[in-house]
Amino acid sequence: MNEGRLATYRQKRDFERTAEPRGESATGTGDRFVVQRHRARRKHYDLRLEFDGALLSWAVPKGPTLDPSVRRMAVQVEDHPLEYADFEGTIPAGEYGGGDVIVWDRGTWTPGEDDPAAALEAGTLHFELHGEKLRGRFVLVRRGEKQWLLLHKRDEHAEDGWDPEQHPVSVKSGRTNEEVAAAPEAMWRGDLPADRAEIRLRPNWDPPTDAELDELERLKTKGTWELQGHRISLTNLDKVLFPGLDGEEPITKRELVAYHARIAPVMLPYLADRALNSHRFPNGVDSPGFWHKEAPSHAPDWLRTWEYPGADDDDVKRYIVPDSPAALAWLANYAALELHPWTSPIDDVEHPTWALFDIDPGEQTSFDDVLTLARLHRAAMEHLGVVAKPKVTGQRGVQIWVPIEPRYTYAETRAWAEKVSRAVGNTVPELVSWSWAKSERRGLARLDYTQNVLNKTLVAPYSARPRPGAPVSVPLEWDELDDPDLTPDRWTIRTVLDRLATTGDPFADLVGHRQPLPPV
Repeated sequence: MNEGRLATYRQKRDFERTAEPRGESATGTGDRFVVQRHRARRKHYDLRLEFDGALLSWAVPKGPTLDPSVRRMAVQVEDHPLEYADFEGTIPAGEYGGGDVIVWDRGTWTPGEDDPAAALEAGTLHFELHGEKLRGRFVLVRRGEKQWLLLHKRDEHAEDGWDPEQHPVSVKSGRTNEEVAAAPEAMWRGDLPADRAEIRLRPNWDPPTDAELDELERLKTKGTWELQGHRISLTNLDKVLFPGLDGEEPITKRELVAYHARIAPVMLPYLADRALNSHRFPNGVDSPGFWHKEAPSHAPDWLRTWEYPGADDDDVKRYIVPDSPAALAWLANYAALELHPWTSPIDDVEHPTWALFDIDPGEQTSFDDVLTLARLHRAAMEHLGVVAKPKVTGQRGVQIWVPIEPRYTYAETRAWAEKVSRAVGNTVPELVSWSWAKSERRGLARLDYTQNVLNKTLVAPYSARPRPGAPVSVPLEWDELDDPDLTPDRWTIRTVLDRLATTGDPFADLVGHRQPLPPV
């Protein structure tokens, strides 16, 4: 590997935080090319040509085209390591190039000159691409220090009007950027050798097939549903769990079961490897529910459970740890509408991986007040240099989720969250009460940092809430707090999958993100 080529690349990245490869051990064939569609601060396409042990790289804002009449601006960027040629996933928010990446096209390239290094130095590089989408003769022509033009020659592969945006899926996975952002499958650990750097973020959490969903629809009021090899006994499938909203049909248990199975690839990163507290409403949300923590004795053998070694004699000892779409469907059958995961994983329960802020509105708190408080949290996170994102609760509030490295105790995490909350609350004292009891808050909001305690939880991303219409707790980008159409219950189990198909999961690049808690 030519170390000098990658010096700039490494200087721009913190490999304790980014999933990208360092570039230390890979070898290549010498003639690979890749184009990655990259949604960072601005969407663009990255053209990379393997040369001299690295990937020559250009950012092409509008993407390469087969249209010979079109000239594309291409900005030369730092050379990338060979491992990057296969990278598909997310780069953490706050890191250089933070966003999602897919392998949009790949193949081999052939230089048009005997000495491509001299051609690059001279400012004109002719080459031919042999990819799945891009084929034929291209040329890069320098127009400034880093500015180049990318053109396709008029040859047998040229196609007038060819638009890369009409070909959005990855040639590696068949997924779009939005789908990768919603459920990234792997990350790179830059602190490990490149041949061991790919860490699976999740098992094969695929959604149910159309055939499996059709089978669920065909079941009578009860029956056995086979989902991804697991047999689930379902009962009372036509029982209404949620009243309809604005004239819509009510939502039955059958629909909740289907939703849990379909949302699983996106929701499971927040549940897997964590003990679960669930809020069950077996008679529907119009009747009181109850909290359920103990894994029942009748749970199927395939359902993952965990014995809490620190439990006192009178504590719950055996918890459910959801790890599959079938597990979420099984929970839905028992009317577990709300799912609340622990903020620490079962293999290290004393050290949380999330710090949480809960903006709990009072009786007199408007949603505009909640948004004011949420924006103040945004300002606080920016001031502290902390990566975090908000989430509407599906009821009246907003939460802020902060990924942290698992070296802090709950007491340390809670103390940090309290300092931030106090600073935010002191900015607008007319909106906030610090009283514990609701009766003493005078209808004001409470900034609840006390959830940062072992076995105290907040509702999981994409969990339903016990309200008419089945609203869902949905992660947001920070700028969505400024959307005049935002409401805390804007999305339901009937609409949130459409949002995910368009925007992806804003929290996806927070999962597994390890960051220190800065002094406050």
